[in-house]
Amino acid sequence: MMLGVVRRRVASGGGSASASSLGQALLISRSAGSARRIASVADERVVLSRGCGPVRSFCHLAVMRCSVGSRPTRVVAFNNQAVEILPQWRLFSTESGDLVDAVVPFMGESITDGTLAKFLKNPGDRVELDEPIAQIETDKVTIDVASPEAGVIQKFLAKEGETVEPGTKIAVISKSGEGATHVAPSESAGEKAASPPPPAEKVEEKQKPKAEAAPAAEKPKAPSPPPPPPPKRSATEPQLPPKDRERRIPMTRLRKRVAARLKDSQNTFALLTTFNEVDMTNLMKLRSDYKDAFVEKHGVKLGLMSGFVKAAVSGLQNQPIINAVIDGDDIIYRDYVDISIAVGTPKGLVVPVIRNAENMNFADIEKEINTLAKKATDGSISIDEMAGGTFTISNGGVYGSLLSTPIINPPQSAILGMHSIVSRPMVVGGNVVPRPMMYIALTYDHRLIDGREAVFFLRRIKDVVEDPRRLLLDI
Repeated sequence: MMLGVVRRRVASGGGSASASSLGQALLISRSAGSARRIASVADERVVLSRGCGPVRSFCHLAVMRCSVGSRPTRVVAFNNQAVEILPQWRLFSTESGDLVDAVVPFMGESITDGTLAKFLKNPGDRVELDEPIAQIETDKVTIDVASPEAGVIQKFLAKEGETVEPGTKIAVISKSGEGATHVAPSESAGEKAASPPPPAEKVEEKQKPKAEAAPAAEKPKAPSPPPPPPPKRSATEPQLPPKDRERRIPMTRLRKRVAARLKDSQNTFALLTTFNEVDMTNLMKLRSDYKDAFVEKHGVKLGLMSGFVKAAVSGLQNQPIINAVIDGDDIIYRDYVDISIAVGTPKGLVVPVIRNAENMNFADIEKEINTLAKKATDGSISIDEMAGGTFTISNGGVYGSLLSTPIINPPQSAILGMHSIVSRPMVVGGNVVPRPMMYIALTYDHRLIDGREAVFFLRRIKDVVEDPRRLLLDI
């Protein structure tokens, strides 16, 4: 297949041309340290290998489609040398006149495939530009497949539940709407239901000849033997429920990924959990006294999570080993603090990351938590927003959990578990008074972190939450 610009050049009567005379038809650029030449041909990024030299004539440049494994690609024939083009997936892969193919978009560096969870439209439905028509479920997030053009869906090229890769065609869209017929799932069933039953008279007429043709006398049939009684169960044999009261549903990719990571955490880490309890009186009073002024100035509510994030940052700075991780025979110390916040969604557990939490104040943390929580709930969170993280906070208290032992989020080395606030009798100044108390738990990798550091870290969390003024004085 020759390039479109070649066809236009030949049609105009020109022979060869330099690259500079073609304007935006073919753009060749080379950065300072780049070893490849990049050309933009027909709105696609074309990466040419080193040594191709300047494009002197388009007569020597042709593009052919081929396949490398299961990944479609192209090859440029330049000066009798085949050069592979690195694919850059667009919203659609091919466009032939009126028809446009909707394909699976690029899903992230670490994601090679996904499951076609469901179609959001039916054949015959009208769609607009960039309107989602299907959802691809990956190990981490759910990605929408958007319509590349406004038009009518002509047909689907894939089925729900299939595994698809970036670039896989899943639907054909007609920009003019021709050749598309709306097919409803219940259409055929409705036609069958709408057909009237045969008249009762005809039924009787069909039955009468059979009755007349029957012999006048029939020999009595011998009575059939009664069915054998069901086998008696022994007293020790369990009574299993019938199978029709059970449902078997395939696990989603996200659930399978979470299960594999949690089991890998148990098999890899030497998990140990230490506990403490926190008096929430002062932090709750701080929120109550300044909640209105906080909302008025920052436009977001002051919650308890920001206080625990600030306390965790202080604890990680005091005990850097909690923020470190084992890599082979080495220990990697991180001089930054990225806090992962575990968020439960209807589709499973996701862990968005608050970047550089050590540089944030209470308002910045609350805004970031609200933004990430909304994205996680509606499924619009990206993979980059969940990648990395040096320490995780899990708040099971929002569901009423009183005490738990959280599991480390690999490849981190520790996780802090928050729990519900319960009023309990506590001894304060020699008197028994009710106090809002919370149990906190730290699960850590005992291969890297000793009990001393873990207890000191949890003690720092307790001190900062019980007296937030320590953050101002850095004590």
